[in-house]
Amino acid sequence: MKTKYALLILGFSLLFAQAQTLSQQHSPILSKTDPMAVGMSTERLAKIDAMLQEQVTAGAIPGAVALIARNGKIVFHNAYGMADNATKKPMKETSIFRIASQTKAITATAVMMLWEEGKFRLDDPISTYIPAFENAQVLATFNATDTTYTTIPAENQITIRHLITHTSGIGYGMIDRDERFKKIYAKAGVTDLFTTADVSIGESVQKLAKLPLHHNPGSRFTYSEGLDVLGYLVEIVSGMPFDDFLRKRIFDPLGMNDTWFYLPKAQHNRLVTVQHKPDGQWEKYPVTFYDTDYPITGAKRFFSGGAGLSSTAHDYAIFLQMYLNKGEYNGTRILSRTTIQSIMGNHSGDLFSEGNKHYGLAFGVITPKGQDAGGEGSTGTFDWGGYFNTQYFADPQENVIGILMKQTQGPVVEETSWKFRQMVFAAIDD
Repeated sequence: MKTKYALLILGFSLLFAQAQTLSQQHSPILSKTDPMAVGMSTERLAKIDAMLQEQVTAGAIPGAVALIARNGKIVFHNAYGMADNATKKPMKETSIFRIASQTKAITATAVMMLWEEGKFRLDDPISTYIPAFENAQVLATFNATDTTYTTIPAENQITIRHLITHTSGIGYGMIDRDERFKKIYAKAGVTDLFTTADVSIGESVQKLAKLPLHHNPGSRFTYSEGLDVLGYLVEIVSGMPFDDFLRKRIFDPLGMNDTWFYLPKAQHNRLVTVQHKPDGQWEKYPVTFYDTDYPITGAKRFFSGGAGLSSTAHDYAIFLQMYLNKGEYNGTRILSRTTIQSIMGNHSGDLFSEGNKHYGLAFGVITPKGQDAGGEGSTGTFDWGGYFNTQYFADPQENVIGILMKQTQGPVVEETSWKFRQMVFAAIDD
């Protein structure tokens, strides 16, 4: 009899252990819950709501979508103002935004997925896979009159790690802080950021590889087109177009159905207008060196790994939750927890100039100094933002995600970015 009870107990113990293992492997999908159930103050979240509404009413921003999640549950997901003021189109929680440089984290994830498969090492020279980078040169002199220049050979090769961490010496064309590189890139016909033109990332990267560097690889941090180069690397190593790789390996498995380089026609009307305020009224930003309608028009061939994606607050929250879950979401493992740990490490030493952060593999990461300064999250909180005024942060210690999506360009004086982040952490109440 005792043997039977012992076997029963053993059986229940094994079932319980299996259930625990399954529960650890299969995190739930992001869904809404009562803030108090996950240690968030409803009263303090209401203050965030009021702050964002006040900023819209005051005309500081045309509109926004904000999302806050904790412990895998959404506690705040609200829309404010207008997606397009000229047509009185209201902002909605499902509105789609150009996330620009928030694309970088997704591209870096794709790179690290292939790294996990043993396709390359991070310190491999990129010329091993894209030979055009083999004879890297550093800019020596520049003649502003005719844009001619001289170079000297780089002291070392550009590596994959250099490209992810913006220490390769490559520049950023039209948004480069150095006017010399703006002119050099424009003359060479390098495509950066976004375009409606009929060009591929491979064609642009091959041109880029022939141009001089700001500095020797690994010697400084210079924000760059490095992640665009790595989007092309993903194509070469995987044998798939970059957009297909992201769709099949990341977006579809995670259920990120609203994240695209170029939106399906059925989603066009959800794209928020990029607005500016030249004469006191919000209006559509004009065509400059790019057309803000690039996600829905043009040749739709340029899959920019550094800036090309559009997405919703909810989709991006799924991506961040996967990271907080140490690489897994809803039963789909994208990365190992050991890889996540490496990604968040300091990969650029003292070269990254923001004193409260170090730079990991395409994430800014809060240091103990940043935690102590206040308002930015715990040590290890990772973040970045986008060219059109979007931002995100995720705190692994508090298991908190904050996303604030806006679409503005030009001189816009507003305070939602720092206020939102500061107030989110102040709303933790457990």
